[in-house]
Amino acid sequence: MPIEWVSGDLFKNRMKADALGHGCNCAGSMGAGIAVGFRERYPAMFEEYRRRCKAKPSEFTMGGVFLWREEGKPAVFNLGTQPRPGRGATYEAVETALKAMRHRADEEGIHSIAVPRIAAGYGGLSWKKVKALIEAAFADWPGTLSVYEEYQPEV
Repeated sequence: MPIEWVSGDLFKNRMKADALGHGCNCAGSMGAGIAVGFRERYPAMFEEYRRRCKAKPSEFTMGGVFLWREEGKPAVFNLGTQPRPGRGATYEAVETALKAMRHRADEEGIHSIAVPRIAAGYGGLSWKKVKALIEAAFADWPGTLSVYEEYQPEV
């Protein structure tokens, strides 16, 4: 089965995913939720993400995907799910970003991805509906998508 529903700490990467993914706003802020963990662990990625968001015209928009690679670490898919910090994610943006992530993973030879509950925390969307979007986007994917439905600290 290409989708695994798990509990744990995404950043411990016990599933040994090639890449991690998470929902982002398109305003250049990673100031809350799991985005803070990405900002702290990938400071150069954060700076590039911020630059893309602040560019005129913006280089990171709703439904978009920004893939970051860094030596010795899992790649990161930044998904444009909401226009600004706080509530405001849309199902359309999540669906578009998930499909774009899958397509980009295929292009880049990434065979396993781990994600949290995208857009269901600070994004404000229904997890039940987002889960259905994930299932639709990755149902027949030949790789493995691990979805961390519940955070649990891991030693």
